[in-house]
Amino acid sequence: MRVGVPSEIKNHEYRVGLIPAGVKELVLSGHEVFVQRNAGAGIGYYDESYIAAGAAIIETAEEVFSLADMIVKVKEPQAIERKMLRPEQTLFTYLHLAPDLPQTTDLIESGSTCIAYETVTDAMGRLPLLAPMSEVAGRMSIQAGAMCMEKSHGGRGILLGGVPGVAQGQVLILGGGVVGQNAAQMAVGMGARVTIVDRSLDVLRRLDNLFGNKIQTLYSTQDAVEEMAMAADLIIGAVLIPGASAPKLITKEMVKEMQAGTVMVDVAIDQGGCFETSHATTHDNPTYIVDDIVHYCVANMPGGVARTSAAALNNATLPYVLELANKGVNKALLDNAHLMNGLNVFKGAVTNQSVGAAHDIKFVDPRDAVAA
Repeated sequence: MRVGVPSEIKNHEYRVGLIPAGVKELVLSGHEVFVQRNAGAGIGYYDESYIAAGAAIIETAEEVFSLADMIVKVKEPQAIERKMLRPEQTLFTYLHLAPDLPQTTDLIESGSTCIAYETVTDAMGRLPLLAPMSEVAGRMSIQAGAMCMEKSHGGRGILLGGVPGVAQGQVLILGGGVVGQNAAQMAVGMGARVTIVDRSLDVLRRLDNLFGNKIQTLYSTQDAVEEMAMAADLIIGAVLIPGASAPKLITKEMVKEMQAGTVMVDVAIDQGGCFETSHATTHDNPTYIVDDIVHYCVANMPGGVARTSAAALNNATLPYVLELANKGVNKALLDNAHLMNGLNVFKGAVTNQSVGAAHDIKFVDPRDAVAA
């Protein structure tokens, strides 16, 4: 199979779909890999490393897309990239289609096969290709939030861990999954007072066992969220419904009642965000203020630590890339139900139920679509 790796073009996105070690594995398995010139240069993966791994260096994204049977990326294809897709081509990347009708429409019209990292599952029901970036984003959310809490960045001027004789900052984490757990680890390590809310008692028990009395766990109700939000200095939005838009747990009315200078970091922004006042921002301009509340809503947060993120993502995606390349896309999908769960769009049809429901588009069972 011919595998293409274009440069990422989203704002301050330096990650790359395949690092040289992954390219070498594909080449050793008999596949051709085309990498756009300087695709990994921003994080120290230079063209010479790709050439040594067996890749061909291609000048433009248009050429990469025209040569490749499968495109391996990191972020969702931008409008200019979506125009390059063609039928019989496979796209393997993060998509986050539920809150993004224009992208969904373009992928349908392309006729291509589109597999989303964020909906691939494993035998435990987890999301193995989302997990590494969730770990990064969860940890970064506390770093970013702590910076935004400084007065010069619009916050209340509170040091997250406090100092002897002065109270620590209060952190509210909405959602106890991978993002929430990693955010809690960082916040606890910095000495903050941490509360995690979640609707799963099993999740709350796991977190209680993990952290003991270093955190407080609460069952998620509107009253609990509202009460804790009013007292928080930093709120982390870490709620995920696989493939679907994130629920809006913090309303506009709640934002108006919060303490001025409270910081909200919406890690769920790729899925539409879990604050009603959220809209996507970039690393160039990461924050904005609504009703004196600082919002940090960078849509590609792990791109800020791109070398760590790219290596972690490649560790997770490479087995699936190899499976798709070695077996062929259709056979790989039919053989692996967990990979099939990643299929969001197939030859003009929406094959993810949550995406179909989000946009009121007819959903086609993915197995039936591929088998046909």
